[in-house]
Amino acid sequence: MRRLRIAHALPFLAGLVLVALALAGFRSEPVRAAPHANIPGAPAAQEVDNSVCLACHSKADFTLTMSGGETLLLTIDEEKFSKSVHGENEVACTSCHTDFTGFPHPELKASSPREIATTYYTTCQQCHSEQYSKVLDSVHQTALAGGNLNAAVCTDCHNPHEQTRLTNKDTGELLITAKLHIPQTCAKCHSGIYDTYKYSVHGAALTELGNLDVPTCIDCHGVHNIQDPTTAQFRNETPQLCAKCHANDTLMRAYGLSTNILNTYVSDFHGTTVTLFEKNSPDQPTNKPVCTDCHGIHDISKVDNPQTGIALKNNLLIKCQRCHPDATSNFPDAWMSHYVASPDKYPLVYNVNLFYKFLIPGVLGGMGVFVISDIVRRLIERRKGAAH
Repeated sequence: MRRLRIAHALPFLAGLVLVALALAGFRSEPVRAAPHANIPGAPAAQEVDNSVCLACHSKADFTLTMSGGETLLLTIDEEKFSKSVHGENEVACTSCHTDFTGFPHPELKASSPREIATTYYTTCQQCHSEQYSKVLDSVHQTALAGGNLNAAVCTDCHNPHEQTRLTNKDTGELLITAKLHIPQTCAKCHSGIYDTYKYSVHGAALTELGNLDVPTCIDCHGVHNIQDPTTAQFRNETPQLCAKCHANDTLMRAYGLSTNILNTYVSDFHGTTVTLFEKNSPDQPTNKPVCTDCHGIHDISKVDNPQTGIALKNNLLIKCQRCHPDATSNFPDAWMSHYVASPDKYPLVYNVNLFYKFLIPGVLGGMGVFVISDIVRRLIERRKGAAH
């Protein structure tokens, strides 16, 4: 009977021990982490309920002074975490923090918050292998591998404790709220570029009007596999990049814009040369202008903007003189500004083209008739000669 009572009491005693350990942990010295123990492919730690971790980490102003002198914030907003995509999917803290097998935590080896970030980001590949593989081929990863510890890693763009869903579960399309905040995310590192972009025709439409048709950073640079935009290949591919939107008939019709921009560009001397380089020698530079040379990069303005719009002759002349320093005031008149000649736009060019449309078939047709009639005549004369 006594043994039976002891057996029944064991679960109760075990519970008391766990409670005592939790209380001891809550009152103990600041938590220590061991990010260097987080090695890709390392066995996952024993899963612990998140409530155990949040018993300490939900405390306000929970910090740790690191050996390098910087302060590491250890507070996790429980409400924001529960609304995050990780919280919604009930991802355990120890699924990412695989080096935490119990309390007290192992001794902290990192000397700064940045060292922790550049160590822990590799754990993202456990669930996001496709995105992680793309990052390995990005300009950010190249910089990081070259020793630049300020290069962006996963957690710089996606706060793992607060990141909400970015794409539609069913379609995979980027959510409206996510697209609106992309420039601000990139601005964490590229603030100067963001300050320029937000006043451009694209940036103002997005940040001020919430227009989702305009391109954001990722539409031009990519998402995880961001390439170096300073290379010759990136520059040579710029016309095709811009054409993703500007050759889209449905999109351009909504704004009354022409979709002939790419066709008119590749048919002139500048575009033909760049296209040849893009197809045959994509990594070789060319001195012929691409879209961004005339319209700008992050500071693209409306073409009718009085100060910068290249639909105005004086503004266009300034652009032309970058490559043609001797260009005079009538130099821009030789360019039709991506228009196709019509009775309304450039009627002289239209009428010359129309003239040749009749002249060339008329000349070739007349020559054809002459040749055929000459052959027929010779055949007839040959038959007459044979008859005699």
